This record gives sequence, structure tokens and C-alpha cells, in this order.
Amino acid sequence: MRIAPALLCLALAAPAMAATDPAYVKSVEEWRARAEASLRKDNGWLTLAGRYVMKPGVNTFGTGAANDIVFPRGLGPDRMGTVTVAPGRVVVQLAPGLQMTKDGIPMTDKVMGTSPDEADWVAMGRAAFHVIEHDGRYILRLADNRSATRRDFAGRAWYPVDERYRVQAKYVAYDPPRKIAIVNVIDEVSQESAPGYVEFRLHGKAYRLDAVGYDEGLFFIFRDATAGKTTYRPGRFLYVDHRPASGATFALDLNRAYNPPCAFSKFTTCPLPPKQNVLATPIEAGERYPPRKHG
Repeated sequence: MRIAPALLCLALAAPAMAATDPAYVKSVEEWRARAEASLRKDNGWLTLAGRYVMKPGVNTFGTGAANDIVFPRGLGPDRMGTVTVAPGRVVVQLAPGLQMTKDGIPMTDKVMGTSPDEADWVAMGRAAFHVIEHDGRYILRLADNRSATRRDFAGRAWYPVDERYRVQAKYVAYDPPRKIAIVNVIDEVSQESAPGYVEFRLHGKAYRLDAVGYDEGLFFIFRDATAGKTTYRPGRFLYVDHRPASGATFALDLNRAYNPPCAFSKFTTCPLPPKQNVLATPIEAGERYPPRKHG
């Protein structure tokens, strides 16, 4: 059979699809399964039902409209108790006859932990809450473990695993580390430590991403040309669980790019990518948007 010249030209122009190692595909799919399970867990992002910035002093809470913090109906009685806020100390005191549990242990009052990295959840029936401190403000975050969002969630959506998006990158440390301004979805600005950046090539061009320090790893907040089309418009996250030596190369796996919590819940305040992390190229790898739907 003779191939038409026009079709021959198209075939020659098309990039060759590299064969993907089955073991590598399996490792990424297992990582994605863990990401799915984490999203669906008790007190996970799908369960969030409220976010309340508290005032200094006594804050009453419950489902009644007269409270300072008004929980949605169905998540407890009209008056559930008080949260007393002082610098460095937040105390929950329940109304008489009510109990909450922490790791299955019943209690009527508690000094709450406020670290955003170690959520100190307490439960009252289907409701649970914890408190975080952010720039001197104390915020109560509420979960409903029977939420319709959690019940009806059909799953995260992903691009097929493509080994061409597992790129070789060079890590370059800043000496000394820099501070970069990170804006979140409600226009709050924080100065975050940037230990360095990575350089890599994709689609025949060189790109660079600033990292934000995160434990012993590297955390990237980025946006690419798929944003608002097939991926979440504000941007995506990518985490590397180790920090290479400056000048070292390593595999940067864009197949593990994932959506921020704001893609799943309106009760979160996700950071947005700094301008230097907005890439003009499409990265058709990692998590897509919107999530899958029933039917």
C-alpha cells in the first residue's frame, strides 16, 4: 500500500512516544491511590464544612444563630460551648451535659494545639474541629464527616502516566536562602523561605521553578498553559521528598503534580504560584480538573 505524501509528512513530524516502564507506571499509580485515600479520609478536605476566624477572648459556638461561631444545622445543639482565645493559648469549654472526644477519650474541656502542621482534631458526633494559628490569628476549621461533598465524590482525575514528563532537573541552592512573597486565594501575603530552584528542559526549552522550603524536601507551586483548560486554573502543587545537593541532578516527576485543597473545598486558603513559577508551556501530566463525576 502506498502512503500518501501528506500522511507521510505528518508521521515524520509527530514526536515518537517513548515506551513507559511498567514498574514506573505502577509506582505512580500507587502514589495516586494514596493521594485519593488521603483526600477521602475522616476530617479530610472533602469533609470541611466551615472556616471561622475567631476574635480575642470568648467565642460562643453552636448551631444557633446567636453564637459568635455558627455551625451548620445538623452538626450539634444550639449552644455547644465556648472557645477562649488568648495569645498562645486556645481553650474549648463545652456546655453542661456535652462531651467531645480526642482519640476516643471523652472530655468536656481542652487546651487546643494550634499548629497547622499537626491538626489537633476533637470530635462531637459527625462534627469535628481543630484550631490553627496564622500570623497571630486563630482560626477554627470545622469538618462534617457525613458531608454530601465527601459522599458524592467520584474520584480525582489524572492524565495518563507519561515518562516524558519525568524530567532530569538540576537543583541550585540559594546562598543564603531567599524570601519570596506568596499570595493566597484571599489575597493574604506571606514571606516564605525559598531554599533554591530547579532547572529542567521540557518541549525543547529550558524552564525554572522556585522551591519553597518544606521539611527536608522541596515544595513547588506552579501554573502552566493547561490551567483553566484541563487543569485547575489557580495552579498545582508538586512535592519532592528530598533535597538534592546544590548542583546535583535528579528526576523531577511532573506525573505527580496534584491539585491544591481549594480544588475540592471552599473552606481552604491555598497559596498561588509566584510569577516566576508561571510557565508558558503546557504540562499535560499529573492531576486534571475537574474531578470525575458520577455517571
